[in-house]
Amino acid sequence: MEFSEVILRPVITEQSMNAIDEKKYTFEVDRRANKNLIKQAVEAMFEGVKVAKVNTINVDGKAKRMGRYQGFTRKYKKAIVTLTPESADIQLFESDDEE
Repeated sequence: MEFSEVILRPVITEQSMNAIDEKKYTFEVDRRANKNLIKQAVEAMFEGVKVAKVNTINVDGKAKRMGRYQGFTRKYKKAIVTLTPESADIQLFESDDEE
């Protein structure tokens, strides 16, 4: 599994945006990825980043229904990556400071 296949997308929620102040970043990752592979992928994909620890959570699908039809949302794995204090920040959004 390549590093680009491990990290799928950042999780953008109010809680995860507040955690960025503490150098904690939340990503949706491949369900087969372990903590060591997630750490290597983050350090390889983002320049100047050092990972202190990785917490992973398997998120189950929620029951949903639409009229008489019911089903579940998809299951996924979430990783909360904590960076070291001297590490560079991860830029999730491109900033246009050219004005």
